[in-house]
Amino acid sequence: MLTDHENDLLCRVEGEAPMGQLMRQFWLPACLSEEVPEPDCDPVRVRILGEDLVAFRDTDGRVGVMDEFCPHRRASLFYGRNEECGLRCLYHGWKMDVDGNVVEMSSEPPGSGFAEKVKHKAYPVREAGGFVWVWMGDAEKIPEFEAPVFAPTDKARVSVLKVHVDANWAQCLEGAIDSAHSSSLHSTDMPPAKVAGSTATGTSWQRPSTDKSPRLQAEETDFGFHYVAIRKPIANSQTHDYLRITLFVAPMYVLIPPNNVYNVAQMNMPVDDEHSVLYLIAWTPGDGVQEGTDQESWRKFTGQQLGIDLDATYHKLNGRAQNYGQDRKAQKLGDFTGIRGFPNQDIAMWETMGKLAKRGEERLGASDLAIVQFRRTMVEAVQRFMKGEPAIGSTLTQDERMRLRSFEGVMPKSTDWRELSGAHGETGGKSGDVAAE
Repeated sequence: MLTDHENDLLCRVEGEAPMGQLMRQFWLPACLSEEVPEPDCDPVRVRILGEDLVAFRDTDGRVGVMDEFCPHRRASLFYGRNEECGLRCLYHGWKMDVDGNVVEMSSEPPGSGFAEKVKHKAYPVREAGGFVWVWMGDAEKIPEFEAPVFAPTDKARVSVLKVHVDANWAQCLEGAIDSAHSSSLHSTDMPPAKVAGSTATGTSWQRPSTDKSPRLQAEETDFGFHYVAIRKPIANSQTHDYLRITLFVAPMYVLIPPNNVYNVAQMNMPVDDEHSVLYLIAWTPGDGVQEGTDQESWRKFTGQQLGIDLDATYHKLNGRAQNYGQDRKAQKLGDFTGIRGFPNQDIAMWETMGKLAKRGEERLGASDLAIVQFRRTMVEAVQRFMKGEPAIGSTLTQDERMRLRSFEGVMPKSTDWRELSGAHGETGGKSGDVAAE
């Protein structure tokens, strides 16, 4: 059980909070590229780690992410004019480029030289995998940008949903590494069936098991940890196990077991201490092994379509005030939750726990082993970071990172699950299972 201090270390990210500082040692997702779709398009608000920012794509197609508030009188640049390679404040006409240079001061005398003395806060930006990424750490120590694990090459097929969540990032991410809940909460969307492995039909993910009580084993690694949920398969249960292997890649990635059509990854980006953004990604490497899915089909399947389920800023139209659109009649007729779309089912659980869950009041069991592992891993990681050690996972090479993979399948009982996730070798798997508290 976490103490209040440990819970704060894990969850809080604003200002000088150690976890927020740890996260600044990584390139972070600021927004989707589709939010700034073309040169001189409308700016968009972005809030990360408690900072209010604005993103825009300039006349030359470059993306800038900067402090939302003008360096002159602190008026919001969200309302500014995106024109001629800069974002111009409406108040006095100051204009900043994507690097934060003040290129025009309409209200100042010509030749005053004042513009050269002012620098607006702007963060380095890269684009990859459908995302705009920012570096919010030490400007003198910007690492080389590396492709995200879900977009290893330009050939990768990536479909992303985005939704704002009124809950802390950690309790949302814990849902992604809680394999046991899917057999209940998502049982309508992920039903048991006589299939060889996880099978995507367009309306569900079928699984070859009726077992709702998986046995969990976890192993720490240099990037975070990986764990397996072991279930009895429908067929050959005497000689085989159904294995689902999930990887937590610090500080906010989860590689979720795939299906026959695409791989799945999740990121939970902290907005501030009490809000986060869920990005759920269906992807294939583009090697022709998996078909993949297009963006609109992915969002329709998960109940996250813009204009139908979400507003233009990716906020829910059916949130807590609308009971997440729960249909009690459908529930009585057999739909386990009555809530459409498995991300919405998750969000209903995350948000009703409170914006920052009271972990000291929980009663954890054997099925919560991965939750315990996540908390222990990240609390210890931030404590080491506070002592001056590198952030967990920040020393991994790109080659090591790209070898990581989740897994699902029916395997002989003699199989060593640890060898199936690419987590050994240079990534430093550490033997020894973790017990739930």
